[in-house]
Amino acid sequence: MDIFNQLGNVIVGLFQSSGLCTLSWENYVMIVISFLLMFLAIKKQYEPLLLLPIAFGMMIVNIFPAIMANPTTQLLTMEQVTAKGLDPASYPTVIQEGITYYNVTENGGLFYYLYQGVHLGIFPPLIFLGIGAMTDFGPLIANPKSFILGAAAQIGIFITFIGAILLGFMPHEAGSIAIIGGADGPTAIFVTSKLSPELLGPIAVAAYSYMALVPIIQPPIMRLLTTKKERSIVMGQLRPVSKLEKIIFPIVVVVLVAILLPDAAPLVGMLMLGNLFKESGVVDRIAKTAQNELMNIVTIFLGVTVGATASGTLFLTPKTLGIIALGLIAFCLGTACGVLFGKIMCWATKGKINPLIGSAGVSAVPMAARISQKVGQEENPANFLLMHAMGPNVAGVIGSAVAAGVLISVLK
Repeated sequence: MDIFNQLGNVIVGLFQSSGLCTLSWENYVMIVISFLLMFLAIKKQYEPLLLLPIAFGMMIVNIFPAIMANPTTQLLTMEQVTAKGLDPASYPTVIQEGITYYNVTENGGLFYYLYQGVHLGIFPPLIFLGIGAMTDFGPLIANPKSFILGAAAQIGIFITFIGAILLGFMPHEAGSIAIIGGADGPTAIFVTSKLSPELLGPIAVAAYSYMALVPIIQPPIMRLLTTKKERSIVMGQLRPVSKLEKIIFPIVVVVLVAILLPDAAPLVGMLMLGNLFKESGVVDRIAKTAQNELMNIVTIFLGVTVGATASGTLFLTPKTLGIIALGLIAFCLGTACGVLFGKIMCWATKGKINPLIGSAGVSAVPMAARISQKVGQEENPANFLLMHAMGPNVAGVIGSAVAAGVLISVLK
């Protein structure tokens, strides 16, 4: 009988410690959402390099919350320390009311330590280094007017900033929410880590999710704001860009940004450093490492830890859902402003610019440029907008970093 009682106690203990007893309905909702994101990443291939690790991190933290647990410190007596099988000599002591206590620190979860790269703002500049090493600024240099479209797409950030304040958010919170409109996950993380670290989880998840969902979000806005004739415009071939221009460009950009807006220098500086590695042609090994190994490693760590911030009990709150909604509005406004400025430029150039490339002014590289190409070819199969759209797209990367610098300078 004792054996059966012990076996029964073991089974009951296992059941009580399982997720069937410890998880809340919010956790199950987030698990279902993570499955949906995995489906979009694997089946639909919507930015799988981002969406898949985010979805997996979201799933595992809602099944096993301790993976994101903070380190804990306890004051234990000698008896309690030895009962845990610990060596008392390994811990500092504190004497209270004549009793000696041992200051015992228990490690946090695995993802807690990986998440410090997000929390401390380390991962975003490293991601920008990799992006710079993979980016060709040639289309932007060949058509400097693209800077206007990249800047126009950032207007959505500042409109949302005002709207968030009117809805009751504090200015520093509004700045963190608004930067989602740049469709640049690293920039959103960098700004939020400086202004509102407590909102880092929902803002990071929103920013990366909207980046991944560009193929769903952008096309309806692009079609709504343009005519069939405008979408069918075929743009002329871009001029060739010399190697010297490509080498000078990142240096000039860094100097100007660092002098005029120092708070944007970490992001823009790492972006242009990566690009200088690529364009100089003399550090191929470093350039390839930034493009591949470093970029892939940081993307894995950033993705799973960002997803792991989406614990159901913390995520499914009215404030968090409001942040998600405002982030979507910011992204839609950024897309719309880019397209509308594209229409203005189309009129000013007497039909030489296809307004669709304005939607690529958000910073989702290169997906936003691909969507401009896709929507344009739906109307005119002979229309090849990809290289033209890459100009505003890479301008949007710079523009979002500059917008981040402005928000940090004003609100920190």
